[in-house]
Amino acid sequence: MIIYTFRASARLHYNNYNNFILIFTFPQQSVTWCLRAPKKSVIPILSTRIRCCTNGFTPGKTTNDISYQFVGYRGVCADISCVGCILQKEEHIRKRDPVHQKKPLCLFTHFSMADCVSKVELSVSCSNLLDKDVGSKSDPLCVLLQKTAGDSWTELGRTERIKNSSDPSFSQRLKVDYHFETVQDLKLGLYDIDNSSPDLKDDDYLGGIEITLGQIVSSKTLSRPLQLKKGKPAGKGTITVTAEEIKDNRAITLELEAKNLDKKDTFGKSDPFLEFFKQGDDGKWHLVHRTEVVKNNLNPCWKKFSVPLQTFCCSDLERPLKVDCSDYDSDGSHDLIGSFTTKVSELQKATHGSPVAFDCIHPEKQKKKKSYKNSGVVSVKSCKLATEYSFLDYVMGGCQINFTVGIDFTGSNGDPRSPNSLHYMSPDGLNQYLNALWSVGQVVQDYDTDKLFPAFGFGAKLPPDYQAAHHEFALNFKPTSPYCQGIEGIVTAYRGVLPQLRLSGPTNFSPIINHVASIATGAAQANNASQYMVLLILTDGEITDFDQTRDAIVRASRLPMSIIIVGVGPADFKAMELLDGDDGMLKSTLGEPVARDIVQFVPYRHFKDAPKSSLAQSVLAEVPKQLVSYFKMRGFEPPKPKEAPKS
Repeated sequence: MIIYTFRASARLHYNNYNNFILIFTFPQQSVTWCLRAPKKSVIPILSTRIRCCTNGFTPGKTTNDISYQFVGYRGVCADISCVGCILQKEEHIRKRDPVHQKKPLCLFTHFSMADCVSKVELSVSCSNLLDKDVGSKSDPLCVLLQKTAGDSWTELGRTERIKNSSDPSFSQRLKVDYHFETVQDLKLGLYDIDNSSPDLKDDDYLGGIEITLGQIVSSKTLSRPLQLKKGKPAGKGTITVTAEEIKDNRAITLELEAKNLDKKDTFGKSDPFLEFFKQGDDGKWHLVHRTEVVKNNLNPCWKKFSVPLQTFCCSDLERPLKVDCSDYDSDGSHDLIGSFTTKVSELQKATHGSPVAFDCIHPEKQKKKKSYKNSGVVSVKSCKLATEYSFLDYVMGGCQINFTVGIDFTGSNGDPRSPNSLHYMSPDGLNQYLNALWSVGQVVQDYDTDKLFPAFGFGAKLPPDYQAAHHEFALNFKPTSPYCQGIEGIVTAYRGVLPQLRLSGPTNFSPIINHVASIATGAAQANNASQYMVLLILTDGEITDFDQTRDAIVRASRLPMSIIIVGVGPADFKAMELLDGDDGMLKSTLGEPVARDIVQFVPYRHFKDAPKSSLAQSVLAEVPKQLVSYFKMRGFEPPKPKEAPKS
């Protein structure tokens, strides 16, 4: 097989300035390459140079065996002419092709299929929702699901929960990849949330809609009646969805405080919060962010927060913004304290030590009182614009994800020789431990170049003396080199060590967490975004050293590290759910809170009969966000990719 460079060009004529792409497909190969026309070019000439491996072509000659396909966006019409495809040997390109030495014209870009994907952000509001709570309104939350294979649906995201509201406007946006070339079936469901569990099965369904992403994108803003099921309306409830393409990767970070706000509560001070609105092209105000509530305080300081700049102001620093300061009421009837209008260019004038102040004006009070000055003053303490890097920015820049495994060998698993044991090998050579390991490990291993993974066991007595239980031993019995080659190496080590162990106890997590944390400490001292640790713990039961473990997690939350816990078997995993922190912020025994959420727990039994990929999708879903949150906390930009060596 010879390496060739594929050069393709095309001249296209079209009748407006929207984007479109031309897709070239190599015969008898799964590789597809795309060319995208530049915006505002009357007769664009697309061209690119792509390295590929292929057989059966004559170097230096035009070939008709490469097919092409035109894909238009939003109703674009175009004619294609002069499509030419030339394959040349790589060495000829380098030595003799004068074009290769020139800088490319700015008329075109080239990209892979991954770049054909647009990121779309959906904002959701509802009206006239069903009231499912006795004596109060519902506490709604919206969930976004996408149809996958067959009739299965995968959750893509969910909004925040709004208490006591029949007409919620959610500030949390829902993000989804938009593929023009495929039909993307979506389901938006509203639920009345009355508990802290993330499971929606025990929550009241308020209605939903099934719709395609193409319908939302083509309409930009779309309203539909909610249905409890097909043909059965959810009362008079409606949902409105607005789509916006994400193009700007900058974010705005704000820190605000207020002084002398009006007192709104009879038996206490106000409970103030802020809501930020941007003015849409239709002149209406659209909610973009809602702060936390500061209880019983007329001089509140709100937590610093960041919002994508495109969400906040459509990346237009002069776009009008409105800020409402309101007094929170538990029944949902919040009282307006006052409002002001501004724009990002004004907010940017704020610096530490020199805030920008705005009078908070209540329009009704202003009309009634000639002497009215304000209902308080809101000050912007700081305002910064910065690039918001993604998980892919770090990974493609060269950040390595180092994977470590810890496996529970405590006695509660049962005798591995018994079919009732969780460590018992089925005829196909697998068990729940290995199934979980394969599922998660096969995804993570792609992000580690050397594929050498430390693997440990805990809770067992070791040969030759079988005395005290060990809470952190190398699975390959090599303490100074606990590395296994790939996931296959971990599986081999597990199968080899299992017959030699005596399962014991107790179930201690802190030793292995502290071990990985010590490695992460070394990575943190490098002061760059080159290393991140993921610890997978596979366990069957209640944790014994809960206090020591939460102390270890709080310390680890300040390091480049994430912890995934998969609960195997039918045990009670309440302690694991506390470590996860979904029901509230985890704190150390001294009351110190975690710096960021780094633990994800799932019970394996929820995925026992699901597709193999489902477990990995669930437990790994938080890792990209956790990685980005750490490097953002440290202020580290993605590594710069190393240039390919020159020939």
